[in-house]
Amino acid sequence: MTVLDQVDLECRRGEIHAVMGENGAGKSTLMKVLVGAYQPDGGGITIDGTEVRFTHPRQAIDAGVSIVHQELNLLPERTVAENIWLGREPRRRLGVDRRAMEAASAELLASLGADDVVAPRTPVGRLPVAQQQLVEIAKALSFEPRILVLDEPTAALSPHEVDALFTRIRRLRDNGLTVLYISHRLKEIFELTDRVTVLKDGRRVDTVETASVQPGELVRMMVGRDLDHYFPPRAAPGQAGATRLALHGGAAGPLHDLDLELRAGEIVGLAGLAGSGRTELAKLLFGATRLTAGTLTVDGRPRRLRSPRHAIRCGIGLLTEDRKSEGLVLPLSVRDNSLLAVRAMGAAGRRGAGATVRDLLDRVQLRGGAPHREVRYLSGGNQQKVVLAKWLATGADVLIFDEPTRGIDVGAKASIHELMRELAGNGAAILMISSELPEVIGMADRILVMRRGTIAGSLPAGASEAEIMLLATGEADLEGAAR
Repeated sequence: MTVLDQVDLECRRGEIHAVMGENGAGKSTLMKVLVGAYQPDGGGITIDGTEVRFTHPRQAIDAGVSIVHQELNLLPERTVAENIWLGREPRRRLGVDRRAMEAASAELLASLGADDVVAPRTPVGRLPVAQQQLVEIAKALSFEPRILVLDEPTAALSPHEVDALFTRIRRLRDNGLTVLYISHRLKEIFELTDRVTVLKDGRRVDTVETASVQPGELVRMMVGRDLDHYFPPRAAPGQAGATRLALHGGAAGPLHDLDLELRAGEIVGLAGLAGSGRTELAKLLFGATRLTAGTLTVDGRPRRLRSPRHAIRCGIGLLTEDRKSEGLVLPLSVRDNSLLAVRAMGAAGRRGAGATVRDLLDRVQLRGGAPHREVRYLSGGNQQKVVLAKWLATGADVLIFDEPTRGIDVGAKASIHELMRELAGNGAAILMISSELPEVIGMADRILVMRRGTIAGSLPAGASEAEIMLLATGEADLEGAAR
């Protein structure tokens, strides 16, 4: 099987060069060739006019190529400095020279403009994800690379954290570093990068100056067709049906005074800054956290959810934010993962389930995923579709989607959006949590905004990003007081 076919990629010194394509287009394989994890069957790599061939990632590092993977690879109990210099610690006669190691770490962090937010002696496990990302970049810079590969570096960051990261990436470019930037987010590509190379089915479609191309053209290059609408049309106003789930006065841990209703045929968007309590609310509604106050009803019946298994039996499904650690069992097959939730429903839920697996996979438009194939070998978008198949198998009437399109390409996003709209059209109630405000605005029939563990307000379909952020930051309260 040919994964890459005659792919040419040329990067200039001191540029931010995006690599885009659908899941399975060959982006990851191309990067693994570049960093020495895979050896190509043909072609060659030239860096600053010198041809190189890597048989091991260490050779790529020595040649000036470093990568920061999407999945952070840090030791949480070790300090920032210890993580940056792991296995390469400065030595002195009696052991590690901690003073030198921490000074070198501080210098690297200062080069990123991060010395005021990340301290070399801090245990990494105490840092938020955005600062852990900076530690990974500092670690990559410690090898003094000429080329830095960043793979989906903003996947877990808030908009404010993304802006700060972009400032630091531009600083690296201005200092002469070549940055290869992999992302599915079109907005980021146009905001940050100088040029874009698009891959499709293992081939290079084109390389273009970012300023010279429109978003629709990039989408056509990636998926081979026009996506006339990024989001499927909403249901007509007032078409929502009976209340499927209602929470009144809910509280648990940092969550308090929660009031919400999810109605049949409706997609409710849930927005808010990182730490506002969105994922905690999802886990509460799924029985992973128990209510300490308030009442929950499902289809009009009071429920005191004891566990996720109980929630599943009550007709509730949760597509988790982290599909790999919480949504899938990676060594199991596509078929077994598709049946995980229905098996939790007991013998009654299992009867006849095996015969439906192929129908489920067809419904979610799974590509390259035979039922017997281990799910860990699928692309991110196809893994997400297996998670969707898992919940379709249960026939859940209340579905909670936590970051349903994070880290997947525009084609897979469109498929998932269409399926969500289809489910709502068939009577499901959907709560969609997303950090991407355009997705919230484009998909939601109604928008709830969280702040500090509670719902700060509700907005109608089509509300603006500014309106959402005013509620998310508390500025709406200030504006109201000022009036």
